[in-house]
Amino acid sequence: MQKPQEIVLAEPRGFCAGVDRAIEIVERALQKFGRPIYVRHEIVHNTYVVNDLKNKGAIFIEDLNEVPPGATLVFSAHGVSKAVQREAEERGFQIFDATCPLVTKVHVEVAKLAKEGYEFIMIGHKGHPEVEGTMGQLSEGIHLVEDVQDVATVAPAQTERLAVVTQTTLSVDDAAAITAAVRARFPSIREPKQQDICYATQNRQDAVKVLSPQVDLVIVVGSPTSSNSNRLRELAARLGTPAYMIDSAEELRHEWFDGIARVGLTAGASAPEVLVKEVIARIKELGATSVRKMDGVEETLKFPLPKGLKIDAATGLEIEVRKAPETGA
Repeated sequence: MQKPQEIVLAEPRGFCAGVDRAIEIVERALQKFGRPIYVRHEIVHNTYVVNDLKNKGAIFIEDLNEVPPGATLVFSAHGVSKAVQREAEERGFQIFDATCPLVTKVHVEVAKLAKEGYEFIMIGHKGHPEVEGTMGQLSEGIHLVEDVQDVATVAPAQTERLAVVTQTTLSVDDAAAITAAVRARFPSIREPKQQDICYATQNRQDAVKVLSPQVDLVIVVGSPTSSNSNRLRELAARLGTPAYMIDSAEELRHEWFDGIARVGLTAGASAPEVLVKEVIARIKELGATSVRKMDGVEETLKFPLPKGLKIDAATGLEIEVRKAPETGA
C-alpha cells in the first residue's frame, strides 16, 4: 500500500508575535522573581507550552482566590475582563499583562465607543476566554452571536448606535458570513476600520487555502483548546482535503497515511516549531522521503513587551513591576 512520499510545509505556521510575547513575559518574570509565578488561564492554548512553563515554575489558575497575597500574576494572551483587572489590583498583586496587543485593540475600541453610547454585537465562541474578556469590558450592552442564526434573534436595546467586534481567532470566511448577516439586519452598524481577526490567523488560513489542493491529507499541530488551530483543520476539511489536528507526534495514526502520497503540515499560532519537527520525523518514519516548504507571507512583526518589562544591559535582565491599569468608573 502506498505510503507518504512528500511533506509540504505551510508558510507561515506556528507561533505569532502575540504568543512569542506572552511566553517571554512569563519566562522573564520567572527569571526575575523565581518560582512560582501565577498565570490566570493558560498563557496560550497549547499543552506543550503550558507544561514547559509549569516545569519552570508557573502555576496556572482560573480563580484569583488561588493566588497568595503579594504574588506575581500574569494575565494570559487572551485578555481579561474589567472585573478581573479590578480584583487583581485590589488584592495588590504584582501584575504583568500578556494580553495580545491585537486583543487589547478590540478592548480599547469597545471602551471608546461605549463612552459614545454604542452597544455592540460580538462575533465569537461562547466560553472562549478572549470572548469573556472582551465582553467583560462592559457591564451591559454587548451581545454575543456565534453563527448566522443567532443574528436573527439578537436584541440590542437600540440600533442607532451599534457596532460590531470580532474574536481575533475566528475563521475568516465564517466571520465574513456572520458580519454580512449582521450588516443585512442592521445596515447602519459601525464596523472596525480594520478587521478584528488578527494577521496571524488570516495568514495561516490563507496558507491552508493554498496548501490543501496540493496535498492528499492535512495535519494541523495544535491543542484542542486552540481556536485558531481548530479553524485550520475545519478549513482544510471544508476545502475537501482530509484533515486531522494533533497535540503531538504521538497522536499520529499510521492508517491515516494509507494511500496518501503528499502530506500537508501546518501549526496553529500557539504551537511551537519543535512539535512540527517531531511530526516531520514521525511521518518520515512512515515513509516520507522529502520535505518542501511552500512560498508564503514572511511575518516580521514583533510586539514590544509591557512598559516596565525590559532587559538591562548591565545585569542582563531587569523587570519593573507594573500595577494593573486604573479601570475608571
